[in-house]
Amino acid sequence: MKIGFIGLGKMGGNMVERLLAGGHNIIAYDVNKPAIDAAASKGAEIARDFNDIIHKLESPKVIWSMLPAGEITDSTIDELSLNLQEGDIIIDGGNSFYKDSIKNSKKLKKKNILFLDAGTSGGIWGLKEGYCLMVGGEEKAFKHCEKLFSTLAPENGYAHVGPSGSGHYTKMIHNGIEYAMLQAYGEGFEILKAKKEFNLDLHKISKLWNNGSVVRSWLLELSELAFKEDPELSSIEGYVEDSGEGRWTVAEAMESNVPAPVITISLIQRFASRQKESFSAKVIAALRNQFGGHGLKKK
Repeated sequence: MKIGFIGLGKMGGNMVERLLAGGHNIIAYDVNKPAIDAAASKGAEIARDFNDIIHKLESPKVIWSMLPAGEITDSTIDELSLNLQEGDIIIDGGNSFYKDSIKNSKKLKKKNILFLDAGTSGGIWGLKEGYCLMVGGEEKAFKHCEKLFSTLAPENGYAHVGPSGSGHYTKMIHNGIEYAMLQAYGEGFEILKAKKEFNLDLHKISKLWNNGSVVRSWLLELSELAFKEDPELSSIEGYVEDSGEGRWTVAEAMESNVPAPVITISLIQRFASRQKESFSAKVIAALRNQFGGHGLKKK
């Protein structure tokens, strides 16, 4: 299958490589020259701009966007729609907010351009292991592009989950769950490490748990790898970023009146990780001193 592909970052570049290895023809574009050169070295044909991508494709044209959520994705979809024709398909595989995907779908529908929102999970390991693809949009567009999904995904690793927006909604909740799982592993290993008299080997324990334990998972396999490379994680700063999906999941839970305390606290803990010093902790310490005479640690 011949498609256009926009966005050749960590995810997009590997996805292009996997598609090329699967026999697809890729017309690739990115603003970053090294990313373009890397795609070309793998066999992708390079486009000068969006119009060049469209010109090089056959109808119905399929263009996959793998760009950051928000304005850059929305403006790219708008620009592409100016020169695409009825029946052409745009796939947004980034982590877009599902309500933005619904809006984009409605805008494109007015021009009879089909839209798929493909929630994509797999990270940098997707090239080797495959990507889990949660696809929302019209069934006929999904069927037309199914060869792409089957190439990118491992066996049983892709599905049409519902109408426009449902793919990114499903991925959003997926990432919310991921936040909670990561937090649980982080806390568990910190408790293990805190038991100084046992001098526990965290790499050995993570490897052990990955064999028959009820907490075994891919994330635990990655923990095993991380502890093997750096047993004390001494080279890593305890600063945890978030890319938006956790916030959206918590907001959705509130909007739907669904209690989600674990995911919510996991998100808040990421904020806490970014503080070199917590002012709220200072307030608590000061108040404990005021009402109970509890000791204070001075700088």
